[in-house]
Amino acid sequence: MSLYQILFYVFASVAVIAAARVVTVRHPVHAALYLVLTFFSTALIWVLMEAEFLGIVLLLVYVGAVMVLFLFVVMMLDVNIAPLREGFIRNLPVGVFVLLVMIIELALILGPASFGLELYPSPDPAPAGAGNTLAIGQVLYTRFVYPFEIAAFILLVAIVAAIALAHRRRPGVHYQNIDAQVRVRAEDRVRMAELDGDKTRRGDIEGQANKGKDES
Repeated sequence: MSLYQILFYVFASVAVIAAARVVTVRHPVHAALYLVLTFFSTALIWVLMEAEFLGIVLLLVYVGAVMVLFLFVVMMLDVNIAPLREGFIRNLPVGVFVLLVMIIELALILGPASFGLELYPSPDPAPAGAGNTLAIGQVLYTRFVYPFEIAAFILLVAIVAAIALAHRRRPGVHYQNIDAQVRVRAEDRVRMAELDGDKTRRGDIEGQANKGKDES
């Protein structure tokens, strides 16, 4: 067995075990970390298969950005695990049925003829010695240029919508005013309050003081 085969089986085994732990581990932070390990092992397998572009994209986009953000969100939300685990066994048959239906549907539609690839012109052959990154660029910007532009436009609309939703003014929500916080004064924020007990005690003290003066 060659070193290539040994590395492939090692990375594949780690990816499968980590993917299984994603859905079986109890803590969501641990599940996210196992998912990071799954992505990392899959990226290494793609690099072994001379698909370094896909491996680098997987590491940069998913491991380096998406999963780090997801980890921060999970850790800040402090998700309660007990309600999420309730009814797992009861809903397991429905989940297995939906999974089988999805697998059958994917098996029926996957294939070059199902996506109408014959409608697009074939790109020019890549020169000898060129890497697959150059080949992907030639195919992406020639044969799939219109789907690529549509996907980019959809992502742009999603970014604009997310910014608009995040910056909208909602009633009943308190916002931080930095200028007002900088210009604040002690007399604007501190107010001395006298309670009934304090007034009674102070009156007794003043009465005793006046009595002492009269006696003297």
